[in-house]
Order: sequence, then structure tokens, then C-alpha cells
Amino acid sequence: MHTSTTANMDSQKLGPRLAVKRNSKWKLFRSHLDLYALLIPGLMFLLLFKYTPMYGIVIAFQDFNIFDGITGSTWVGLEQFRKLVHSDEFIQVFVNTLVISFYKIVLLFPIPIAVALLLNEVRRMLFKRTVQTIIYLPHFLSWVIISGLFINILSPSGGLVNQFLQWLGAEPVSFLLDNAYFRNVVVFTAGWKEVGWNAIIFIAAIAGIEQEQYEAAAIDGAGRIKQMLYITLPGIMPTIVLMFILRIGHLLDAGTEQILTLYNPVVYQSGDVIGTYVYRVGLGKMDYSFSTAVGLFNSVVGFLLIISGNMLSKKLLNRSIW
Repeated sequence: MHTSTTANMDSQKLGPRLAVKRNSKWKLFRSHLDLYALLIPGLMFLLLFKYTPMYGIVIAFQDFNIFDGITGSTWVGLEQFRKLVHSDEFIQVFVNTLVISFYKIVLLFPIPIAVALLLNEVRRMLFKRTVQTIIYLPHFLSWVIISGLFINILSPSGGLVNQFLQWLGAEPVSFLLDNAYFRNVVVFTAGWKEVGWNAIIFIAAIAGIEQEQYEAAAIDGAGRIKQMLYITLPGIMPTIVLMFILRIGHLLDAGTEQILTLYNPVVYQSGDVIGTYVYRVGLGKMDYSFSTAVGLFNSVVGFLLIISGNMLSKKLLNRSIW
């Protein structure tokens, strides 16, 4: 009896508090109504162009016919996924995707960190800003322009690189027609375009380090190299770990647009990745069901990698990505 009476008294006390909280939230919402209204275009964009097309995923479970449409096509269940698993061509494409992504992570991920550390040590602001501008600029060029530029530079007949090789007495090399070189070209062009832009994140992280730490280290006799190793690098380590985990989440994104503008049938063996394979099969062979199944497989694996990265982030950084 006493327990029930106490519970009733607690509920009576909590009732007005909850009502006050609800009223305060409603007042807060009304006071920022104009800001919430600004969200409407973005939400509409997500709804129309991101979530509504998800209905097309059902094509992966059908023998889709463009004339019958989604509602009239035959339902085949997991047949497209069985075809995917037993496809030697897809296995090669999957391996290519992993290899190119692995190269980009191992070779390109540390470079923006090194660029940010080195730029932070530059004291001449004019020189520093000039270098930053130069290395940022390629990011704003489309892959069509960059691919055209490198196709001309690497051309076996008159390309700048092959002219230099001939001057050294070597034979011309068909970089974009040789499976042994194509992946190297993909990784190099990706680095040339994005390293400067990716360095911005680490430069911003360095700017957040307290200057008192550098002053105390200087008083203790630490030089600039030791300050970089024992203050700057540890200070941006949480950002490095976070960016690395996010990059792992995009492991199956090997750069579809980039490779589409660079490759050709001769280098499918080493350069064909999941994104380009979906494009070739879906539009080239008009096998929409199979290409949708491949795309769905890619999305599910990417989602699982991001979830895993978030869990790893909680353990390493004591906080989640989102």
C-alpha cells in the first residue's frame, strides 16, 4: 500500500515536469521555425533521389524485362545472386576492386597526413598559401579533364613521359594498354587529384592543437622535429584513426568515374571494378537484374563495413562515427 502511494506521488510530481519539458520543446521548435523550414529542400532531395529509387532494388530478385516493367517481370528470388557467386568474371572484378582500394589506402592515405605536417612547419605564409593553392587545384577538375590530360601525357606516341623514356634510351610504354601498369596509373592519378584536398582535414585538426604545448616543449629544448613527433602527430591521431575507419567503410568504392574515363577492354583484367562492371553489364548488355544484384551486393558489404568501422571507432576513440 505504501509503495503504491509513493508511486502515485512520484507520478503526480513527474507529470507537471514532463508537461513543462514538452512545452519548452514546442516553444524551442516554434522559435526556430525558419531554420527548420530551410531543411525542407534538403529533405525533399533525399526523399526523391535517395530513398524513392530504393524501390528499384526489387529488380535484383526478378528476371527484369524493360517492357514488362517492375510489376510485370518474373520473380526469380535469389537466382541473380547465385549467378553472381558462380560468375568467374565477377570474382575477377571483386578482386580488382579490393586490390585497387588496398593500394589507395596503403599508398595514398599517409600522404595527406605528411603534407599537412610539413605545411604546418612552413613559416613563410606566402609560400605556404601558394603551395596549398597549387595542391588543392586538381580537386576542382573533373575526371574527364584529368583523364584526357594523362592520356596525352602517357601516350606511347608523343607523350611527355615516353619522350623522356626514349631520351634515356628505353622503349615506349603503353601505360593505359598494359595490365601491369594500369593499376599504378589509377592510384597515381587519384593521388595527384585528391591528396591536397584530403590534407585540409588534417591541417584543420593541427590548428586545433593548443599552442601552449609547443611553447612548453620549446622551453624544454624540444626542436621542431620532436614537436612534430610528440605533439602534432599525437594531437591529430584521433582524426587519423577516424578518417582511416571511414575510408575502410568505402573499401569497395575504387573510383568508378575515374576508371571509366581511363580504361578500355584491353585492361579489363586488372582495371574492371564493381562500379564499372555494373555500368557495363547494366547498360552495355542490358542485364538490369544482374547488375542490380551486383550493386545491391556492393551496397550491403559497404554498409556492413561502415557499421564495423563505427563499432571499431567506439573502441578506439571512445565515441561513434555518428
